[in-house]
Amino acid sequence: MADVAIIVPTLRRPQSLERALRSLFAQTGVADRVSAIVVVDNDPSGSAEGGVEALRTLSPWPLFYVHAPRPGVATARNAGLAATDARLIAFLDDDEAASPLWLGSLIKAQETTGADAVFGPITGRAPEAEPWLKPYLERFFGREGPAQTGLVDEPYGCGNSLMVRATALPGSEPFDPGSDQVGGEDDALFAALRDRGGRFGWAADAWVEEFAPAHRATLAYALARAFAYGQGPSQTAAAARDWPAVLRWMIIGVGQTIVWGAAAAALTLIRSPARAALYDRTARGVGKLFWMKGFEPHFYGARELARLERAAA
Repeated sequence: MADVAIIVPTLRRPQSLERALRSLFAQTGVADRVSAIVVVDNDPSGSAEGGVEALRTLSPWPLFYVHAPRPGVATARNAGLAATDARLIAFLDDDEAASPLWLGSLIKAQETTGADAVFGPITGRAPEAEPWLKPYLERFFGREGPAQTGLVDEPYGCGNSLMVRATALPGSEPFDPGSDQVGGEDDALFAALRDRGGRFGWAADAWVEEFAPAHRATLAYALARAFAYGQGPSQTAAAARDWPAVLRWMIIGVGQTIVWGAAAAALTLIRSPARAALYDRTARGVGKLFWMKGFEPHFYGARELARLERAAA
């Protein structure tokens, strides 16, 4: 019955990675289901190896270290998949900490719904954010869904998820390495799954906390991410060459930009903290308009590695 592997991609976050792994070691009710925890180190220098080795004796299951030296989130996820043949694959990001019932809740939801991919809720944490921004940022880094476990119409992000490998993760590289620098690898994956008739599920009790590091707990970072999220629907339609859908999303983007932009400007004049959420909606509208290559913000891979090296200098 050991049919679940947990994949944790990481890039130079030793304290955060340790917190994530310790939360996995504390999972309850799944002792006979986990075949392995796979840590994928996306740092070319292999900086996570020592930390993983130091925690190996604490793990109730085999703990594997995989080095994927080419920085990129899709490459890291694919490398983790290559290291296991488990039937079910759970993903936890290295800035997340899972509640003790997390994995058991995901497994139960998958078995109950028969979904190909199951997602759980996230509590966002931004302890270093400016006070007026903190409520917005914690919602931004969080994830809400239905109050009850069941099937859902739309997928969520790959962090905090459980997938049936045979149907949701086909082939040797189900995550497109072309997304390494800009992200969105899960959007393309789930769009293809939907096209194949796949189903999505929600595990209402599969809670994790996501901790935003200081460089991400800023308005500028959140709005750049919101812009990228806004690009997603237009880019997915363009990849399918569904040009009427691209036009429809762009028209929606125009409306969102005008309506939410005007509202955001009004709230800015009175310095209302609520303005951050309207900046976010405006950025998503603009993203639907400027979805083309050349406009994608870079958050991952080489860009993140360069930021880390500047910070360490």
